[in-house]
Amino acid sequence: MTIELTGKLVLLGAGKMGGAMLQGWIAGGLDPALVAVLDPAPPSEVAALIAEHGIAHNPSVETIGGVEVLIAAVKPQIMDEALQTVLPLGASKPLVLSVAAGRTIASFEAHFGKDAAVIRSIPNTPAAIGRGITAISSNANVSSAQLALACQLLSSIGEVVTVDDETLIDAVTAVSGSGPAYIFYLTECLDAAGRAAGLPDELATKLARATVSGAAELMHQSGIDAATLRENVTSPKGTTAEALGILMADDGLEPLMRDAVAAATRRSRELAT
Repeated sequence: MTIELTGKLVLLGAGKMGGAMLQGWIAGGLDPALVAVLDPAPPSEVAALIAEHGIAHNPSVETIGGVEVLIAAVKPQIMDEALQTVLPLGASKPLVLSVAAGRTIASFEAHFGKDAAVIRSIPNTPAAIGRGITAISSNANVSSAQLALACQLLSSIGEVVTVDDETLIDAVTAVSGSGPAYIFYLTECLDAAGRAAGLPDELATKLARATVSGAAELMHQSGIDAATLRENVTSPKGTTAEALGILMADDGLEPLMRDAVAAATRRSRELAT
């Protein structure tokens, strides 16, 4: 997707997520001259990308004019402090696009004004390989053109979905934002179960990793829903059916996952400011 910028893009924070986006933008043909990165110590690979393409790095904020979009990609814990350093950019009335968890639209309006155009988004870690999914919610000040621009920018790291009700972002965070950790833990558990069944450590790890990643890729490429894929591999009275009898019991995986997502949703609401 072509990124259509008429002004400057300022990336505040070039860590893992910010760096992944920057790489995607440059690979997608975005003019590096339109980008300014504000980060005192980006990772070495991001610093190399900045240097290779001659991207403005830590210029004086007062010298950056005509800002069309400000991407806030610093850690939530230091967001307020970081935003104080870029308040002069608000004079350009840019789109403010947050990729930080636990920061509400209202928290950005408190810095840039009630008339600021703000989009809150929740990416996830597969963004690092361009396979993330990002949910976005915007305030009433965001124009259709700004919404389209945000989708273009975030599409560089994967799929983008819109959420009309910002309060649902907490549940999104619990499902897709935290979700990769659940899959990684499932892999750990499958690995440990294989070892308990007598498999050598290295073989159990290899089988678990390849099985989880392969099943995920099959679901991705086939487009078939998960329930049908599960049924396709489950022969009546076979080994898979026997295992699923444990996992699908009344006290099995579904209620555990429901409780886990509910806990993450509650925590997201507690962290939101």
